[in-house]
Amino acid sequence: MCGIAGYSLHPGSGIDRTLAAQSLLAAIAERGSDAVGYAYRRGDGPIVVHKQRTGASQLLEAVSIPRDATQGLFHVRDYTKGHPSLAANNHPIRHGAVVGIHNGVIRNDEELLAGHGIERAEPGMTVDSEAIFALVDETPHVPAALEKLYGSMATAWLDERTPHAVSIARGIGRPLWLGETDGAVLFGSTVDALELVERYLGVSLAKREVAEGTLMTIEDGRILGATSFEPDRTFSEEPLPAVRAPEEGRSCLERLAALASRRAAFAPARAR
Repeated sequence: MCGIAGYSLHPGSGIDRTLAAQSLLAAIAERGSDAVGYAYRRGDGPIVVHKQRTGASQLLEAVSIPRDATQGLFHVRDYTKGHPSLAANNHPIRHGAVVGIHNGVIRNDEELLAGHGIERAEPGMTVDSEAIFALVDETPHVPAALEKLYGSMATAWLDERTPHAVSIARGIGRPLWLGETDGAVLFGSTVDALELVERYLGVSLAKREVAEGTLMTIEDGRILGATSFEPDRTFSEEPLPAVRAPEEGRSCLERLAALASRRAAFAPARAR
């Protein structure tokens, strides 16, 4: 069980990029503590990735997203395959032009990579999630690629070939929630993540759960379209507890409250 979150913002959106990132990370922190990471992009600029082998509490205060960033991806990891001692196994994962995050398990990753003649992005990588982004990287018809996966999945990615777009997809077995407001689309593993954004950023989001078998393209804070795909529903696994690292969740919420308080105190002084 991992936690994913992210956003797509219009360049003119007044949403504080860093505070939104911190709020989303704090909300999903309880879902894993083996590694944490984030990625962002400014317009058509390069995708910047930062990840480290700690829980979110050790990263939260250091998160810094430029004011003109339009896309962000955030992840906490509770690993199942691909030991976190190898940074390449941790999320966000890069394969070719694609940088992505994933919550779930892919059981046929080795078979898919071998069958498509795809080599791992880095020596020693074994993380199953790479299969998603490897297929997206090389397959023009993404919904068909997602249908080849056997496992559970909620995922999101950035593609260097489509500089203003964020893609999100939900297969089976993992939750994914979407929140919309003017010039902004945010998503997360839980509705709580979106509610925390509402609380700390003072916005109201129209919230809904993404249906299984849905692929969405989001650009500059608006949904461009949604496509259906048919995930392999023969996959099953024992139910997993959503809370894997409760101490990380508590610590991050306390740190977030302090960060927001300091930011609010600083804002009037800066305005003067």
